Amino acid sequence: MSEGLKTTLELLTKTRNEAATRALMPALDSRRWSIQSGALRALLDRHSPVAQREILKRLHTVDGRWRGIIEQRPGRMLEALRDAINSRDTQLFENACKAIVWQREYSLMGQLVAALEDTSNPNADRAAQTVLELAELLYEELAAPRDYGNRRDPQVVRRNVVGSLEPAVRRYSRHQRREVLDAFLILVHRENATLKQILMEPHQSSYLPLIDALAENHHGGVSRLILSFLDDPRPPLAVLNVLARRSDRKFVEHLLDKVGDDSSAVAQQNLKRIELFPWLDLEGTALDRLDEIGQQNAMKLLLWSGVNRTRVFQVIEHLLVKGKPLGRRAATMALAEFSGPDADVLALAALGDFDPEVQAQGARQLRSRGVPGALQHLIDLLDSPHAVVQQAARENLGEFSFPRFMAAYDTLDERARHSTGMLVRKADLDTVPLLLKELNSPARTRRLRAIDVSSTIGVVSEVEEAVIELLEDEDYVVRIEAATALAQSVTPAAQQALEAALADSSPLVQEAAERSLQCFSTPLEFTPGGNGQQIEEPAHE
Repeated sequence: MSEGLKTTLELLTKTRNEAATRALMPALDSRRWSIQSGALRALLDRHSPVAQREILKRLHTVDGRWRGIIEQRPGRMLEALRDAINSRDTQLFENACKAIVWQREYSLMGQLVAALEDTSNPNADRAAQTVLELAELLYEELAAPRDYGNRRDPQVVRRNVVGSLEPAVRRYSRHQRREVLDAFLILVHRENATLKQILMEPHQSSYLPLIDALAENHHGGVSRLILSFLDDPRPPLAVLNVLARRSDRKFVEHLLDKVGDDSSAVAQQNLKRIELFPWLDLEGTALDRLDEIGQQNAMKLLLWSGVNRTRVFQVIEHLLVKGKPLGRRAATMALAEFSGPDADVLALAALGDFDPEVQAQGARQLRSRGVPGALQHLIDLLDSPHAVVQQAARENLGEFSFPRFMAAYDTLDERARHSTGMLVRKADLDTVPLLLKELNSPARTRRLRAIDVSSTIGVVSEVEEAVIELLEDEDYVVRIEAATALAQSVTPAAQQALEAALADSSPLVQEAAERSLQCFSTPLEFTPGGNGQQIEEPAHE
């Protein structure tokens, strides 16, 4: 745009002389876009009702570039738009509806509602369509972060728009315009008095159409409204029925997302009132289509619901066989609520799952179920390559703790001490730390027993430093046992300590040290119950 044209347009925009409006109007038909667009902006900025009507009359004849200019200037055509809505001119009404949507003129919702309620109005269909379009646009604004550059508060607008829709919703039987119900449901809160009144009175003429709209409208705003009733302490039963029977994929995803967000106690209580979700078909195809988080949440949904427990068990069984990882984990956790031979079989089967978390969940249930051979299964799982499985096994082998083992140690024969001790060593990760405390005990009998336990369960190499220190113990019997035990820890440090013990004041300690040193002259193999590492043969002197 040339500087001359720009200056001229600025002057014609700012002057109060109405002759400027008449001068600008012919420019709307210019073939040069710079002149045409400049005239359009100038006329809109002049707030001239005459100019507004001229622009409105041309909307169906111009290209799409006008839309961008008009969208950027909301409120500049308000007067002409009001007049056009009250007009019976079909083309003018159509043009007005376009501009209303472009400029998001929510303030005209009341007039549009009046137009659609007028059964004699030839433009009623277009008015109804525009009402729904505006509701959807407003929902987008409400869902997006607040644009503070726009002084219009979308929450205030929502209240005004809903207020305009409420009378038409109550009078639905007169106009039969489904768009009104849809627009209302997209924007309304569950606490709305009109909504609650209709939902609580099945004999109202608007009741069944409103329920149908809730069941059939797939808009996100309607889904939001339905799901919000889960947090209502006293939700209408009709809405819970709609929630249960909605099977469209997007709604199901929203429902499962809500369940996955740790639903409130109120929501869980409401779910208990639902006895069937038809979308969970017996063949499990709907479950198979869900992603793994969806399967996980579906399992949670069923557990909270009032769905028949036999049906829930079938879902658990299906997920354990065909589910995705998170789905199988959730199913195994849910299995804990079921007893009987079939459930026991599934718990055992979980031990063979590829997912360690599933194995762990299955392991946690074995003892409580009284499954034959459960103890041996858990003992075997202590050797699992997966830490989570090992931990699950340990949680269920609580009786094999080091303190209990030590308390019963003196009552066990040598064989039981060895077998039980080896198991305790694997089942209780505190075995070595607690044994070190015993080796440092001020009580002579506890130190002696600790040395014996270290040898019995094959952990002398792990407590070597503490045992070496006992070669300096004031009690010669303790020194003898320490020297004897170090035969299991053939390391340079142990060898050096034993050689020093050859000079002990007690001949018996010297003999014990000498016997243990003989182990240093022969090749070494795995020690019984050792830590699984091969000890290298020491170099010969």
